[in-house]
Amino acid sequence: MPGRSRSSTTERHPAALLLIDVINDMDFEGSESLVRHAEAMAGKLRVLKRRARAAGLPTIYINDNFGKWRSDFRATVQYCIKRDVPGHKVARMLKPDAKDYFVLKPKQSAFFGTTLDTLLQDLGTTKVILTGVAGDNCVLFSANDAYMRKLRLFIPSDCIASNTEAENQYALQLMKKVVKADIRPSTELDLKATR
Repeated sequence: MPGRSRSSTTERHPAALLLIDVINDMDFEGSESLVRHAEAMAGKLRVLKRRARAAGLPTIYINDNFGKWRSDFRATVQYCIKRDVPGHKVARMLKPDAKDYFVLKPKQSAFFGTTLDTLLQDLGTTKVILTGVAGDNCVLFSANDAYMRKLRLFIPSDCIASNTEAENQYALQLMKKVVKADIRPSTELDLKATR
């Protein structure tokens, strides 16, 4: 109806946990190293997600559409948890539930060509905790775009994974320096203080 504003989320959430590309088959040549690092990271991220839920922070899954424009996130989850795909352990550990939000992305950044801006504005979010894979690619591009939107950034060093530890550390230091991200480990992150 003209002149009516759409309803917005009633509860405000100053901070949100973003899980980038964790629902991922990781089925590409040379993925073994990324799978190994992502599996080690997934257990820590699962604990962080539980803590975020307990602290009242919304969880938003931002996932690649893998170039499939008719993709459905639920179908992607079902595919990625099958035991015959390399990323199944990570997808099983971090499988979303009914309370989680999800956004599909066509490129590396969680913001480019997606509805994430609108969702974060609707939630009243000014701080984001970026996690996921790959730290030196999609997390890095997302951190840059979040910074350009004047969002305060937390990127727990134990909750991102890249192909190698060296690439991961380089990306973390770059994000700390360039986009002023707080990169302390998730165990040192006071989630109540982010609210």
